[in-house]
Amino acid sequence: MNHERMRILLAEDDRALGQALADGLRHLGHAVDWIEDGRHAAQALTDTRYAAAVLDWNLPRMSGVEVVRDLRRRGDHTPVLLLTARDALDDRVQGLDSGADDYVVKPVHLDELAARVRALLRRAAGNPEPLQQVGALILDPGARSARLGGIPLELSAREYALLEALAARPGRALSREQLEEALYGWGEEVASNAVEVHIHHLRRKLGPEWIRTLRGIGYALYPPAGMQGQAS
Repeated sequence: MNHERMRILLAEDDRALGQALADGLRHLGHAVDWIEDGRHAAQALTDTRYAAAVLDWNLPRMSGVEVVRDLRRRGDHTPVLLLTARDALDDRVQGLDSGADDYVVKPVHLDELAARVRALLRRAAGNPEPLQQVGALILDPGARSARLGGIPLELSAREYALLEALAARPGRALSREQLEEALYGWGEEVASNAVEVHIHHLRRKLGPEWIRTLRGIGYALYPPAGMQGQAS
C-alpha cells in the first residue's frame, strides 16, 4: 500500500456521531474526510486513495455494504471498517462477505474504533507487528508514541502523524503537499508554513540530522550514521 496519503474516509450520516468520530480521529493525529451519504463516499473512494475507510452500514442513497461491494468489484483493496447497529450473526457475516475487513457495533467507542483502524492499517502494510523501527527510532502506532534510543519523545498528535508518514518511507522524500494530506482532512484550515513548523519542532526533538530537506522536493527521514541499531 502506498502510504504517501495517510488519509481516512469517514462516511456517517448521523451528524453528532460523525462529528464526534471525525474530531476524535483527528485528535489522534489522523487526517479525516467526513462524508454523509453513500454515493459521495463511493465517489470519494474513486477519486482519492485512502489508507482506510470507515463506513456506516445504513448510509442514505447507497448503503455502506453497497459501497464496499462496488469498491471490491473495481479491484480496490482499501481496508474498510463497517459501523453497524446490527449485531446478529447473519448481519455480521453479510458485512464481512461483502468485502469489509472488520466491523464495530454501535454505540461506537472511539478507543475501540481507533484500535481497529490501526490494525487494518498494519495488515494492509504487511506489518502485523505493532511497533515500527527506523534505526534508533521506534514508533508505537497503538499508543501513538515514539522513543529515540529508548527515551520517550514528547510529541503532539500532528508531530507524531508527520513522523509516522516520514518513517513509512525512510530515505525517500515526501513533498509538503503529501505531508499536508497526511495531517489534514477536508475543510481544515492549513497555514502556509504548517508543515515547516512541525518539521522544525521534530528536528528539535529528534536532532537536526534526522530529517533532511531536499530542495524543490520535500523532506525525508534518515537515521544518522552510528544510530542504526541503538534502539532499546
